[in-house]
Amino acid sequence: MKDSRGKLRYKSHGRNGRADGRMTRQLFGTDGIRGKANSEPMTPETALRVAMAAGQVLRRGDHRHLVVIGKDTRLSGYMVEPALTAGFVARGMDVVLVGPLPTPAVAMLTRSLRADLGVVVSASHNPYEDNGIKLFGADGYKLSDEIEAEIEALVVSGAIDRVAPAELGRAKRLDDAGGRYIEFVKASFPKRLRLDGLKIVLDCAHGAAYKVAPTVLWELGADVVPMGVAPDGFNINQDCGTTSTAAMRHAVTAHGADLGIALDGDADRLLIADERGELLDGDQLMALIAARWHREGGLHGGCVVATVMSNLGCNLGGEQSGHIILAEHSTPGDGLIAALQVLAAIVETGAPASQVCSVFRPVPQRLLNVRVADAGAIEHAHVKQAIAEGERRLGERGRLLVRKSGTEPLIRIMAESEDEALVASVVDAVAAAVRSAGGSGQRAAE
Repeated sequence: MKDSRGKLRYKSHGRNGRADGRMTRQLFGTDGIRGKANSEPMTPETALRVAMAAGQVLRRGDHRHLVVIGKDTRLSGYMVEPALTAGFVARGMDVVLVGPLPTPAVAMLTRSLRADLGVVVSASHNPYEDNGIKLFGADGYKLSDEIEAEIEALVVSGAIDRVAPAELGRAKRLDDAGGRYIEFVKASFPKRLRLDGLKIVLDCAHGAAYKVAPTVLWELGADVVPMGVAPDGFNINQDCGTTSTAAMRHAVTAHGADLGIALDGDADRLLIADERGELLDGDQLMALIAARWHREGGLHGGCVVATVMSNLGCNLGGEQSGHIILAEHSTPGDGLIAALQVLAAIVETGAPASQVCSVFRPVPQRLLNVRVADAGAIEHAHVKQAIAEGERRLGERGRLLVRKSGTEPLIRIMAESEDEALVASVVDAVAAAVRSAGGSGQRAAE
């Protein structure tokens, strides 16, 4: 929240907030900083302060510090990118600008260039009106909550040091950044295999992968039918990508393709449709990759880490959104690398995607996203009552999960059970309670 002068400040919480009395974070969420472009916290002023604060917190010696900044294709990137650049330069850090590239590409380049920090300007699967700032450490991993809290404290307090004029940083562009990432992704595909003979519909969501993704698949031998490769600053994720797969699925059948791949705006997640245009969610994809790696002895510990959203029918794990982290190859999720692992299994077997990618029988499940004006609706008494009643109806053979989105004003409602009609009824009942308490009543996509 802001004070009377418009400056960001912390909200004070009593014992119902943080029991240890520490400050509650207002800038950083589950995936960095995110919000509506040109409104707090996604303003050029705040971006400038975040960069200066990050530069101060992450200085680790007297060497010349380096920051890699990438972005997706939304219009507001032209506002946020230079503000961040100015902030880092003001803190004496050199900046390498790589332009529109997937989030995992920036993480890779941060490590490859021996940079001290990587920054991605993106709101992932959100519409163009939103934007965000993600920060990666020198190891290519997302910054810890503790470091983000340090950065935020400096932003709010304003206690940021400036360097002398002679110590200011410099900024330059890395012209071959896309080529470096293309070769990095191709190296994750088994060298003994090729994609020759496969026709693949590829939906890049008019996002960060619109150039590199079609190139990767084409250079590996595929016949590529590209979609979502004409960004105009406004159309990122609009009726395309992982949040809207209808056009991609239709193109698969219309072109007689072997499968379709949809990426999101920053290409850190994917969804796949088989040759019939039937969608395969992230649970199936993770199960397929895990089984293949297990056969080859590459699944460390013989297990996969799953999220609470993963289907009960899959004991290997995964995330339905298609956000799959393959630590052997990339520190964050990488939609392209995950896609190549799926394609490797298809090439090895020679069977159609509908057979290869159906690894387990999913339990009937329904996920509904309800857009709300007040995310605190989840704490209202009648919402809690609806959740308790839903859990009672599902019993021990099902489950209900209701949570706030970490990136959008949504309440996510998921239920699963062998009884499909019961699942639908429970989700609808909880959604009705959320809408009545949340003040918006709009329904987001399922």
